[in-house]
Amino acid sequence: MAQVCDMCGKGPQFGNNISHAHNVTKRRWNVNLHPVRAKVKGATKRLRVCTSCLRSDKLVKA
Repeated sequence: MAQVCDMCGKGPQFGNNISHAHNVTKRRWNVNLHPVRAKVKGATKRLRVCTSCLRSDKLVKA
């Protein structure tokens, strides 16, 4: 399942784990998503929304 916010489209960021011996491996930071029932165009929908969208009142909860 894609780790993408349904409101803002924020997705995971990618980078590297770097050990003390400077061995480099790929890693990713996932978005903090929560399932929410919200009103979209008058109808209730189930959305996966990041916490920054939840806190900034970008959606109306149903």
